Amino acid sequence: MEGDDGVKKEAMEMLSEFQVLPRLVVFDLDYTLWPFYCDCLTKYDTPSLFPHAKGILCALKDKGVDIAIASRSPTLDVAESFLEKLGIKSMFVAQEIFASWTHKTDHFQKINNTTGVPYDEMLFFDDEDRNIVTVSKMGVTSILVDNGVNLVALRQGLSEYSQNRSSSEKNKQRWFNF
Repeated sequence: MEGDDGVKKEAMEMLSEFQVLPRLVVFDLDYTLWPFYCDCLTKYDTPSLFPHAKGILCALKDKGVDIAIASRSPTLDVAESFLEKLGIKSMFVAQEIFASWTHKTDHFQKINNTTGVPYDEMLFFDDEDRNIVTVSKMGVTSILVDNGVNLVALRQGLSEYSQNRSSSEKNKQRWFNF
């Protein structure tokens, strides 16, 4: 696997294995897409992404899956500068970047209002367990990442999303059969 193109190719193959894909995949920034807290840097610094991040983002876009950001960073200007420098700012249909004590429920409500995508049709990646727990309660399939988003995390997310969607469909069928 060579760089972004190799990761993208592998991610595209992986996405093709699943019959049902999320309509929207939401990413945290710090320690999920990039290996630092952006509030510890300035907008003049040079950012980098985790090794698999850009290839995964590109594969999702090419497969027609929308992507968004939910970040509790208090430094919107730094985050936006880094997204621009990395050439990925325009890829996201929603960018909710603001400090919050709600463990991202406010972020997801805004993303839902902006995109119209129901929570149960979203997949979320974050490095903080408290955000995963809280957002999962909203009906979003949520995956905890250790060292940034990577192909292993993507496969786990797609598998859990697929299982959640099939369980949801079975429950709907039960109600229709009454």
